[in-house]
Amino acid sequence: MKREILNDLIKWKESKNRKPLIIHGARQVGKTYIVKQFGKENYDNLIYVNFETNQEFSNQISDSIDAKYIINKLELFYGEKIVPEKTLIFFDEIQANERALTALKYFYEDAPQYHIIAAGSLLGIAINRQNYSFPVGKVQMLNMYPLSFKEFLIAIGRENLIKEIQMHFENNSRMDKDIHELCLKLYRTYLVIGGMPEVVQTYLNEEKIIATIDIQSEILQSYERDMTKYADSSLSNKIIAAFDSIPMQLAKDNPKFQYKVISKGGTSSIFGEAINWLKNSGIVNQVNKATAEMPLEMHKDLTSFKLYMSDVGLFVNKARYPLYQIDLSQQPTMISMDPLTEHYVANELRKNGYEIYYWESDGKAELDFMIQKDIDIVPIEVKTSIHTKSRSLDLYMKKYNTKYAIRISEKNFGFENNIKSVPLYAVFCI
Repeated sequence: MKREILNDLIKWKESKNRKPLIIHGARQVGKTYIVKQFGKENYDNLIYVNFETNQEFSNQISDSIDAKYIINKLELFYGEKIVPEKTLIFFDEIQANERALTALKYFYEDAPQYHIIAAGSLLGIAINRQNYSFPVGKVQMLNMYPLSFKEFLIAIGRENLIKEIQMHFENNSRMDKDIHELCLKLYRTYLVIGGMPEVVQTYLNEEKIIATIDIQSEILQSYERDMTKYADSSLSNKIIAAFDSIPMQLAKDNPKFQYKVISKGGTSSIFGEAINWLKNSGIVNQVNKATAEMPLEMHKDLTSFKLYMSDVGLFVNKARYPLYQIDLSQQPTMISMDPLTEHYVANELRKNGYEIYYWESDGKAELDFMIQKDIDIVPIEVKTSIHTKSRSLDLYMKKYNTKYAIRISEKNFGFENNIKSVPLYAVFCI
């Protein structure tokens, strides 16, 4: 599958100030596949070390983490010469060997001519353990996510739609009605499938949405296995309970995360570490409330936040949405589409590199998201259908005299009353 992160990897390879690269992302988002593909296409040879499965070589790092020592051991172990600029060294699941993580510092300081990439599904967990010093400032970090809707279109052979969507987004011009409906149909398909590569590949192979359900369930089960494997029993139970509560949290009238929903009497002191584990593993995205002041990061409320799963298809599976009803152009009123749509938008914005926040006005109005673009705060309202009337965005714009806002819905492109109308399928353009 064509992934946009390949462009970032090529820039990294060609950079004059290249550092060892660490790719962080949840399990099964495609880190191993994409780095191997990048290595085969851009280097003479690839040295691949998986620290979870290759315990024999992993033990050798315990003797020394000197860069030249490791290079020598790699050459002897794999029987291949490692040539600077020509060989890619790939340390996979590096969180399983924290000394190898620390060794990246010495590659930067003593052997910068070697190209080295590290990846890990639970890298954030390892970093927070800090049994060994993390090479702060000595490595470049890159986040990897499930396929975006744009990447999904490429995967299913509808890349031709991307330029069309981007053109109408930039010009605020209406899309042809039939093309607009086609894009909405593909968007609904994406909601159900999501962007996990194995799930998307299964859909391509089987040409049936129903075939993806078991794969999604297996991924969710692998997440729970990690929760029990990489945390003690007390913490793992709290992690699982917090994770299981996400659909219920977002179904409330007020979707702010509440610890008491996990368990009666629940507090941040009881479940705070579990939430951090889920964030650091890449399984969830946290969106904090903030006041509409620049910069948003300095004015966020650490006690008020919403949690979204990092893949919308996995959320559909976990929340047990009726799949055939999501696929309808008009969903039944008893189906709560708001949490699902917000999941999708939050993930698309995150993949575009935005830190995202939400806004609330004394409990009377709530705006789904805010992002910061240069010196501007852009309010974003999300609607699940073509019905877009809402007092929250109007209230926000009047209060802060906002010159520009975005409303995401099933409506066609347009610009009216300083509000840019963006169809749900075009969020990747923002």
